[in-house]
Amino acid sequence: MFCFSRKGEILSISKEGECKMKNVYVSDITLAAAAKGGRKAMSFREKLALAQNLRSAGVDSVELPACSGSKEDEVVLRTIATSLGGCKVSIPVGDGDESLAAAWSCIRSAAKPCLRVQLPVSTVQMEYSYHMKAPKMLEKIAFLCKKAAEICPEVEFVALDATRAEAGFVSECCRTACESGATAVTVCDDAGCCFPDEFAALIAEVKGCCGAKVFAQPSDALSMAAACAVEAIKAGADGVKTAVSNKSYLSAEVFADICRAKGASLGFACKLDVMGIHRLLSEALPEEAAEQAAAEEVKANSALLGAQSTLTEVIAAVRELGYELSSEDNGKVYEEFRRVAAKKGSIGSRELEAIVAGAAMQVPSTYHVISYVVNSGNVMTATANLTLERNGEKLSGVSTGDGPIDAAFHAIEQIIGHHYELDDFRIQAITKGREALGSSLIRLRDGGRLYSGNGVSTDIVGACIRAYINALNKIVYEEK
Repeated sequence: MFCFSRKGEILSISKEGECKMKNVYVSDITLAAAAKGGRKAMSFREKLALAQNLRSAGVDSVELPACSGSKEDEVVLRTIATSLGGCKVSIPVGDGDESLAAAWSCIRSAAKPCLRVQLPVSTVQMEYSYHMKAPKMLEKIAFLCKKAAEICPEVEFVALDATRAEAGFVSECCRTACESGATAVTVCDDAGCCFPDEFAALIAEVKGCCGAKVFAQPSDALSMAAACAVEAIKAGADGVKTAVSNKSYLSAEVFADICRAKGASLGFACKLDVMGIHRLLSEALPEEAAEQAAAEEVKANSALLGAQSTLTEVIAAVRELGYELSSEDNGKVYEEFRRVAAKKGSIGSRELEAIVAGAAMQVPSTYHVISYVVNSGNVMTATANLTLERNGEKLSGVSTGDGPIDAAFHAIEQIIGHHYELDDFRIQAITKGREALGSSLIRLRDGGRLYSGNGVSTDIVGACIRAYINALNKIVYEEK
């Protein structure tokens, strides 16, 4: 039996056996941001599917757009809110009693309702949007938070355009909100003008002045949303705001990858499921997925190499990708390139990078894949017959499994005489088409340490086998 990580959640245990990981709260703003424009209007079915997929992908909270006041809009928002089970649902309250009542009507039947008080705190936005000076804005924050807290147990104050305001005033606004009933505050970099260290300093100041939870909503205008989010969490932020498709905000997929890859060293984790986000994009947001795939395909084919490409040409392409390899690694890359190109014909930039990751900069190989035969079907048990080579000796193993990949891994374990816990396992197609190149990433756990392996092949089973052997060779190398 193979063990997989649970929704990308990473756990770090101290010597005393206590969990030291900080669980980062993730609130998704895709639906709220979509209502502001930038994409075609979503149907009710699309909104409902998106919200439910967000819950399945592991977000802690789904943010709804403001209610327009129409009966139709109320029905739509109320249906979404009640469909999300234990996932928190939040909605903006507007400016007065009427809009507050409409907002509460939409989410009052949700399992975990939350009302959002959203107001600007920068001088330019306060005066331009509300024609208010600082003292009047503080009064408005206090009034709306108090009103919201009287009817809803969870109230969030969202400090809009906070990074263009004086840090002291942002803190004063957040403290006023908390004293008036807010249970959480969000610091927004709407202008996208903040560097990670600046954003972290503002988060730390806000965190130090109020007893509520503090969330960070960075902008990706300067392509630094991920860095800002990490620094904000390190500075004390309890959670982040993400979006699955809007390029203006922190990408949920990127943040999930950060937690998976670096969470253990950074000391935090989240419940986001990377594969769930992929499914969300393909099922609930097919247009965004298609656009993303098209862009990636163009990038992948930006530097095509053919089966007849020389060693010099391949090395030059590798250097263009930013890799400076040793002569030995260049030889390994070229050998793997020729193997893959013989099957596929042409190799693009993404494919070449996958080859570099799998063939170069690796430890000396103890085990080599000689051959494999895998049989499976819906009326038979999957069976794998593998032959590996170790120190010139050919070793064979035959095993069954729940599927072709499971059977192959069992056969490897039979050969080496040891079972390793499978901590992570990912498969993806690097390119499209019948001759698409598949990539597999595997992480094996041995004695509390993780060893990753990457494999590429036009045969996805072969890619998985190569990834497993790659990780296995690292374990063996360290044991010597």
